[in-house]
Amino acid sequence: MDFASLVGERVRLQPLKLEHAEALFECSRSPLIWENLPLTIHNETEMRDFVQAALTARESGESFPYAVYDKKLDRLVGTTRYLRISKPNRNLNIGWTWYTPDVWRTMVNTECKYLLLKNAFETWKAVRVELITTTTHSRSQAAIERLGAKKEGVLRKKYNGLDYVVYSILDEEWPEAERRLLGMLQRS
Repeated sequence: MDFASLVGERVRLQPLKLEHAEALFECSRSPLIWENLPLTIHNETEMRDFVQAALTARESGESFPYAVYDKKLDRLVGTTRYLRISKPNRNLNIGWTWYTPDVWRTMVNTECKYLLLKNAFETWKAVRVELITTTTHSRSQAAIERLGAKKEGVLRKKYNGLDYVVYSILDEEWPEAERRLLGMLQRS
């Protein structure tokens, strides 16, 4: 899979670089971000480690991480990535998404997911895209459901001893999900 920057009206998904760590740490200072994630980043060193781990996973072909740049705010506002990439099975996950609360309840996440899904289904020709979140993260679950993803079930103690809710969108479901997402983006 060939990955590159993905650009929308409001956001630009830039391939993650180690140089992004400082700006990502600055936008990640709210403890609200980490309430339902399997880790908490407390300082810039931990953010550099987080970014380096994502870059190492990219080098192995396991994931492709992005820094999320908000054109309206003119700064980085979070991160997201493709992960668990399976070329032979033409499927992948979208995850490790978090944003500064400054962009919660804006079109940032909707446009990010639209760009990621469109690229996965139309460029890479994925047959399945999974989105996974913790069972305690109701805001994330609601956002995933708004995308049109189908809830498949709960994986108990899957990662870091936590329970996760699994959602997916299949290639034949993408046209309807795309219409839904474009409708949400046009209303904003």
